[in-house]
Amino acid sequence: MLGLYSSSIFAKPIKMKFVFCCYSLLISAAAIAQSDSSPQNIFIITTDGFRWQEVFTGADSDLISNPRYVDDTALLKQLYWDSTAELRRQKLMPFLWNIVAKQGQLYGNRLYENKVNVSNFYKISYPGYNEMFTGYPDPVFIPNIPIYNRNTNIFEYLNSKKEYSGKVAAFSSWNIFSAILNKRRTHLPVNSGYENLPDDSSYNNEMINVSQDLIVHKKNTRYDLLTYLSAREYIEHNQPKVVLIGFGETDEFAHGKRYDLYLQQAANVDKMIAELWYFVQTNSFYRNKTTFIITTDHGRGKNPTAWYKHGILTKGSGETWFAVIGPGISGRGEIKSDQQNYQKQMASTIASLLGEQFDSGKNNADPIFIPMTTGYNMALSRQSK
Repeated sequence: MLGLYSSSIFAKPIKMKFVFCCYSLLISAAAIAQSDSSPQNIFIITTDGFRWQEVFTGADSDLISNPRYVDDTALLKQLYWDSTAELRRQKLMPFLWNIVAKQGQLYGNRLYENKVNVSNFYKISYPGYNEMFTGYPDPVFIPNIPIYNRNTNIFEYLNSKKEYSGKVAAFSSWNIFSAILNKRRTHLPVNSGYENLPDDSSYNNEMINVSQDLIVHKKNTRYDLLTYLSAREYIEHNQPKVVLIGFGETDEFAHGKRYDLYLQQAANVDKMIAELWYFVQTNSFYRNKTTFIITTDHGRGKNPTAWYKHGILTKGSGETWFAVIGPGISGRGEIKSDQQNYQKQMASTIASLLGEQFDSGKNNADPIFIPMTTGYNMALSRQSK
């Protein structure tokens, strides 16, 4: 009796411990599954033709003092000049260097042999955006005119997935984006140039449309602020999971040989991205579930006499950069290791960060290796299988 009694005394706590362990494992498994299935969002933000030189070293000493490109050199120096590259770049783009550099990663500082290049031969915008979003540096030349793109892009691919269907949108200042993303074929909500927002009885939409209509001399590139306000309004009311915002005025001012306005617009873009990041981090749908990729479509001339140009014959036109910040992104800041990445990898990288694999038939580029935190790496590998 004593033996049986003793056995039953110890059996009960052992049984309870076993049940508790099983329960804990189930809870952990459920938490992992919930984490894997949580909606992940990604915003891709481009600023057209913005050089890596200004991103990583701030205002150029040869250009900021040149009255040929700057109306008021003394005032521009007050705004953006300082004794070191680190201070200059922080003055120009404080969000990028105060937030992304601490919580995310920046690639493309060629002073450390950290290189990002376009793979397309032409080094202008349409081929650049095509390469970026299709993973395919198309050898067929497409000039910067509204020819509908034959290649499958990452946005239509994601929109074909159940999780992202109807949750993909694009906004751009340059009016050619509707053709680059082939709005006619994909039926994606693409708002580009001075295209009006849908008339959905939204007061803010109406005000944006009225503001656009009042602009007399419209060009191919809409004011970036109007592009941002349009995207911001759509994001707040429709909660898309995948968003492209393409700013264009940095390229416009560069082609106009206005280095002062080029710098000011870069600073404005940085402020808009900062405001969008604040919105994301204070919104329950997006908070801690949203990644930003910030990049450009091509470089510009290296030399002070060619900084405003780009193309096949202009050295430096194929040199780009990108930054990334979001959940699971390891906060390594400025990447100073010797490595080579390419623009054609961006489409696969976008898919990979969402736990997807982008296969368009032509896209053969592997994703860029983005160092992640350990827990997120495990979740990402499970989602990709």
